[in-house]
Amino acid sequence: MGHNDPLLQILILLTASVCVVAAVRKLALPAILGYLAVGMLLGPHALALAADNETTQLLADFGVVFLVFTLGLEFSLPRLVAMRWEVLGVGGAQVLITTGIIAAAAVLIFGVAPAVAVVIGGALAMSSTAIIIAQLTEQSENNRTHGRLAVAICLFQDLSFPLLLALVSALGGGRAVDASHILSAIGIAALALLLVLAAGRWLLRPLFLLIASVRSAELFSLAVLLAVLASSWATHAAGLSLALGAFLAGMMLAETEFRHQIEATIRSYREVLLGLFFITVGMLLDVGLLLRDLPVVMAILIGLLLLKSAVVAVVAEPATHSWFKSLRTGVVVAQGGEFGFALLILLLRRELLDPSVVQPLLAATVLSMVVSPLIIRHNRRITRIILRESGNPQTEAMRHERIALAAAEREHVVICGFGRVGQNIARVLEQAGFEYIALDVDAHRIRTGRQVGDPVVYGDAAEVKVLENVGLAQASVVVITFANPDVALRILRSVRELRTDVPILVRTQDDTKLTQLQAAGATEVVPETFEASLMLLSHLLLLMKLPVGRVIRTVNDIRSHRYQMLRQYYRALDAEQLDDSHAFREELHSVILPPQAWAVGRSITELTQRGSRATVNAVRRDGIVGREPGPDTVFKEGDVVVVYGTPEAVEHAETLLLMG
Repeated sequence: MGHNDPLLQILILLTASVCVVAAVRKLALPAILGYLAVGMLLGPHALALAADNETTQLLADFGVVFLVFTLGLEFSLPRLVAMRWEVLGVGGAQVLITTGIIAAAAVLIFGVAPAVAVVIGGALAMSSTAIIIAQLTEQSENNRTHGRLAVAICLFQDLSFPLLLALVSALGGGRAVDASHILSAIGIAALALLLVLAAGRWLLRPLFLLIASVRSAELFSLAVLLAVLASSWATHAAGLSLALGAFLAGMMLAETEFRHQIEATIRSYREVLLGLFFITVGMLLDVGLLLRDLPVVMAILIGLLLLKSAVVAVVAEPATHSWFKSLRTGVVVAQGGEFGFALLILLLRRELLDPSVVQPLLAATVLSMVVSPLIIRHNRRITRIILRESGNPQTEAMRHERIALAAAEREHVVICGFGRVGQNIARVLEQAGFEYIALDVDAHRIRTGRQVGDPVVYGDAAEVKVLENVGLAQASVVVITFANPDVALRILRSVRELRTDVPILVRTQDDTKLTQLQAAGATEVVPETFEASLMLLSHLLLLMKLPVGRVIRTVNDIRSHRYQMLRQYYRALDAEQLDDSHAFREELHSVILPPQAWAVGRSITELTQRGSRATVNAVRRDGIVGREPGPDTVFKEGDVVVVYGTPEAVEHAETLLLMG
């Protein structure tokens, strides 16, 4: 019904998505499951209200392109170079070993021709890059060891896809595999990669500098779309995947000062298009076939998940030196992928394989993608069960929160809002020896703060229960740093509902609601910008019984250093880029050092001699944070290095730390 009307198709899918995803979110399940359920219900194998046609496929491909582009923004070329052995070593070993085992089984059990068996093995060796990245990002695990290795494996799988396509093309010609044809495809692919990298390296930053000078949000958005789609088209024209071109474009732009604004620009329509991709995956699942051949499909599914998990665990163990981390990586990448599905469809269309063999493989591949979000979400628990380890039942986020809330039973300061002003206050409290707990709802800022050991908790400070959890009963002072006076009023009323005696300091942009804030119970209301930070600190330190002379010295020291301390802050994920002429453009940025990073084994002095213009503000190692480390400090694998400077200096320092 109306399958030829693209607009009607999109309306049906969007309507169903709104309803199903709302229900899935209500149950605290991944949104991906909702999209997959929509595809299964409305697809040609169920209610047949929607068709998997060219329009939906194109939009779905765009969703994957923007998702992988975002990954490229977070990944950067220096990090890829630093991870080259993980991509080539772990990723290459996974593809080769998995392909070999499955190909041998296809030849020995089903009597498939060796070349066709290699394609089957390669198809089942693929994993779903889109699902893995989306779920790991949602769980804040994309920068963990297992997340980093999973991304490295997916990158090698994407690079091997054109080789398998060339093999299918040679087989489809009804002749023996032509080695020159495959070598030609490899050469074209390599040339395309070099051209995309060169263009991104020398053209993108000047282009975006020119566009940013025009100060047009519409033009900036168009430039982002142009960069993503042009890079994707270039790699696709050379026989590579669209996603690979988008990833390379993201890496190139990650080295510019526009990274944060670009990510904020594409976020909204990326999520919608990515949802359509998962819907099209759900459409591929033939429920009738699944029920008819359920034993065979389930055997293939379980065998695929176990085989890929085991192979990755074995090949990743030398890189992690931990069976737990390597098996956890295997659990994350155990599912089938969209590229593998495409290869199996090509074998079926070219009549290179019997449909009775292909259909169960297709069903098992799609079913593995359907259950993949749940498997990835519970990868820690599944790994513990397989290894029969009790372990800590808490997740990493839960452990961070437990550590942050450790001060709730003691005398401490509650900071509501961990933005720029909140971080200014936290730094001075830390130096003065006072404990604090910060509350915020910006997930990116919280994740960044936790990486360097700051006691930050996710929660709405206007909720009474949240305030109880952070130990308001034991708090010496409450500081409200949100600029919006309406938000401050809500928090004030909640605090006063629990405690009428605790001093409350409030930061506000202006004095338009000064009377209301005072009436709601504010002890002090302080104006905006740097002097606002200094006034808050002076009142706060006096309330903490610090001698007046020491308070004055602290404030004068900050002024004498031109507010250097107050210019160090973590940028929010969607923060706008400041004007080039702005006097205070410095920011903090954390860099995690992988095993092959250039800086591992080198000192801060060597980093400076290499040309770094950023300051190393802190180094976190084994959970211990060292503020203002000395020039002789030597970096080690796994260190979280906090650098401070302008966006350009910070990006340059990250490049040096990772690649040299």
